[in-house]
Amino acid sequence: MRSIALPRIGTAAAWREAARGLLSAGVRPEDVLWTWDGAAGDLFAEPAAPPAPSPALTVPKAFLEMANRVVWHSDPERFARLYAFLWRVRDDPRLMSARGDAGLERLRTMEKNVNRCAHKMKAFVRFRDLGADGPRRRFAAWFEPTHHTVEPTAPFFTRRFGDMDWVIVTRDVTARFEEGTLSFSEGQSKPDLPEDGAEALWGTYFRNIFNPARVKIGAMTSEMPRKYWKNMPEAQHIPDLIRTAEARARQMQDNAPTLPPLRAAKVTERLRGPGTGSTKA
Repeated sequence: MRSIALPRIGTAAAWREAARGLLSAGVRPEDVLWTWDGAAGDLFAEPAAPPAPSPALTVPKAFLEMANRVVWHSDPERFARLYAFLWRVRDDPRLMSARGDAGLERLRTMEKNVNRCAHKMKAFVRFRDLGADGPRRRFAAWFEPTHHTVEPTAPFFTRRFGDMDWVIVTRDVTARFEEGTLSFSEGQSKPDLPEDGAEALWGTYFRNIFNPARVKIGAMTSEMPRKYWKNMPEAQHIPDLIRTAEARARQMQDNAPTLPPLRAAKVTERLRGPGTGSTKA
């Protein structure tokens, strides 16, 4: 039994390197024990030797793209599932498009979960202003992702907020962007972040885009799960907006302008046409 210990930071690259070495050495999936971030492994497992240089291995690009997402899932079996499928797809690339393959279906579901978690992170991270330190502004945010999506999602924030220094703290991993350099460190407990003027702005924005005539609580909580509410300043307005939605919708209807029927508008237009009201001699 081979034991492969993967790090919390740099997981994707470490998994690819380990899987390439195992595959080249012909180590079967059932002979590998994967651990992550110092998790306890099998006492009788042999530590894996550093992978020797191996000949180029060809696997479908679609598998690599899928693996680069699945490795960030929270399922402890994600690495073993990926390697077991890699073992099969190496000899039969058509498996990547095989409908009904249980292994592929499970990995695709995990991939979707990670993508969804990354999307939520992009949408629901709320930065707090820490004040300027030199020419660059400084911001910090606390977030609670479902999966390990901080590292693969952080580059999105470097592109969007490249003119400021920021830190995104989670219990899993902390992402830090300072002077144009992105780095990662171990996670932390929730920091005591100061309130700032953006709190009120988020509330005002959310109240103005909320449409009381189209309230669908199930759809709203699906798009904005309740677990994120406590860290979003605008979420404090949701209960009141839902409670008053029916009354506000009626008020909108009562205040709507009254428009003439379409047929009446067409008749009026014809009456205004050339020759209206003229008679023959």
